[in-house]
Amino acid sequence: METYASSSLSQLQINETQTLIPGLPNDIASLILSLIPYSHHARIKPTCKSWHAFLSSTKALFSLRRHPRRSNHLLIIFPQDPSISAPYLFDPQNLAWRPLPHMPCNPNVYGLCNFTSISMGPNLYVLGGSLFDTRSFPMDRPSPTSSVFRFNFVDFLWEELCPMLSPRGSFACAAVPDSGQIIVAGGGSRHAWFGAAGSRISSVERYDVGKGEWVAIEGLPRYRAGCVGFLSGDGEEREFWVMGGYGESRTISGIFPVDEYYKDAVVMDLKKSGCGKWREVGDMWSDAGRGRLGKIVVVEGDEGRPAVFMLDENEIFRYDMASNCWQRESIVPRKAPRNSSCGFAVLDGELHVMTFLRGDDLVKTRRSRQQKRGGTLFIQIYHPKKKTWRSLVTRPPFYHLLDFKTAIMCTIRL
Repeated sequence: METYASSSLSQLQINETQTLIPGLPNDIASLILSLIPYSHHARIKPTCKSWHAFLSSTKALFSLRRHPRRSNHLLIIFPQDPSISAPYLFDPQNLAWRPLPHMPCNPNVYGLCNFTSISMGPNLYVLGGSLFDTRSFPMDRPSPTSSVFRFNFVDFLWEELCPMLSPRGSFACAAVPDSGQIIVAGGGSRHAWFGAAGSRISSVERYDVGKGEWVAIEGLPRYRAGCVGFLSGDGEEREFWVMGGYGESRTISGIFPVDEYYKDAVVMDLKKSGCGKWREVGDMWSDAGRGRLGKIVVVEGDEGRPAVFMLDENEIFRYDMASNCWQRESIVPRKAPRNSSCGFAVLDGELHVMTFLRGDDLVKTRRSRQQKRGGTLFIQIYHPKKKTWRSLVTRPPFYHLLDFKTAIMCTIRL
């Protein structure tokens, strides 16, 4: 371990007369500093020149932190359009927040929403979405975008990548880290400002991170938007699941559009040489069951077999692939306030149910600048193996309400 630390430290440009921690060799001190949570790096950089040089040399630092026990599983929240509202990095273990730079802005478009965010290694990807384009007519009609952006935590910079072949928002997406690929499926043009409208597509694409290009693969059996995607299995047994979503729509009294939500899933076999065929999985609930799929998270399991969980109002369900049905797992201890939304994410194998509490929901105290922020984030955490709940409270750095119905979230290990 000392040899590996020394080789990583040799990449740093630190003066030999400068020491990281007095009384300790720099290779040992570098291991100690690498254990500091990533969310605190910006605070401790100004401590001294040697610490600033070490924490700024992100390539060597990430090489020291690539072991799972040294890295932190962090949550990234996009409150609104990332080109006008900065995304934030949240460390739930240390209750620390760190803002990220704004995504590059295009002066001709605005109101980006329903995009997908996914991480792979030290990179964060923002794909597609729905927005308004001032160059289109009519200007008040949203349209999907094919834009793809990547944020590199090593250089701490955004860059624009090759766009998708088909513009899309509200689509299924999954990353295949060992092959450096991203798969997207379905989607449409629906915008968060409109309840039931927009187009639907069935096209599927695969992005090769190394080559920087998109390739079209076999499309979905039917048009599907608002769906969820995840991987199951590994090696030759790996599959890409696309679950839920909506397809055709009907109208009530010939005026009000209503979505027809899917109750099934479709699965594609992923081969080493490419992608296989789609197979359809039957309905996961009967007509008397729920009307639509709730919020989905996936917990990585042994041998690539994930545990799939759904948050439906105040209940958590687990998906049983063998019987193709949802089984009740647990009930959230504290129900969310009326007319509020909940966030659902998985960090370090635990399910996080997040509720944004406004000032009216908290004990009223003397108002200060900090208390004038949007409110408090109340997080209830469920451990699937231990079947236990715990909770924590943090005050996010937002000066506006956080609406989990439109906010986009993803996780990353740094």
